[in-house]
Amino acid sequence: MALLKRSYLTLVYLFLYIPILVLIVYSFNAAKYATVWKGATLKWYAKLFENEMLMDAMVNSITVAVTSSIVATAIGTLGALAFYRYRFTGRKPLYAMVYTTMMSPDIVMGISLVCLFVILGLKLGFITLLLAHVTFCLPFVIVTVYARISGFDPAVIDAAKDLGAGEFQIFRHIILPMTAPAVAAGWLLSFTLSLDDVIVSFFVTGPEFEILPLKIYSMVRLGVKPEVNALCTLMFIFTLLSVIAAHYLVKEKTK
Repeated sequence: MALLKRSYLTLVYLFLYIPILVLIVYSFNAAKYATVWKGATLKWYAKLFENEMLMDAMVNSITVAVTSSIVATAIGTLGALAFYRYRFTGRKPLYAMVYTTMMSPDIVMGISLVCLFVILGLKLGFITLLLAHVTFCLPFVIVTVYARISGFDPAVIDAAKDLGAGEFQIFRHIILPMTAPAVAAGWLLSFTLSLDDVIVSFFVTGPEFEILPLKIYSMVRLGVKPEVNALCTLMFIFTLLSVIAAHYLVKEKTK
């Protein structure tokens, strides 16, 4: 039975990571096309950094991802706290709508957002893209942080009130430290969702502000270039290091 479980897990991980491993290996392939192996080289990484369009798109994507994840995490954390601590009319329907937004198809959200921006007279570009990314990242932060807060012992907050702590002091010294792992998880999830979004971004960004997922999508329709493999490899390593760093920081904080 134990052997069967290990075999099953091995197959699952192979299925998940073999494509990534193939991409990483072929990013060092000297051949221009990935059909044959012609030795190892780093020239595609050099060409990648010489490609100004890809570099500009990558900077734009990281800028939007970092900014939207910070905004979504800040608003989502406060929203989760409001759902947990306060009882107000329409609280349950509003929280249910959070899940509705999460489950809505991306194409529906993209079309609805672009219609809203057109009605408001907003020019499609960085601002509209940022607002859209905050919109679809926000529910994930709320759900993640709310799940963490729900496991709190209410007596801790009551004791702080009895000792004279105000709302801001309770949030800063009790709630925020206790929710730090969930807040970090919400930020990382938002960053990942924003960085690789294609469908919503396709509708809400303008021609003057190009982001990496859309740039790669337009390139791979004509065939995957070696520079794209190199770029995806660097993005995977960056994401992996970010997750490891976040795990280390959260682990240190909870000791």
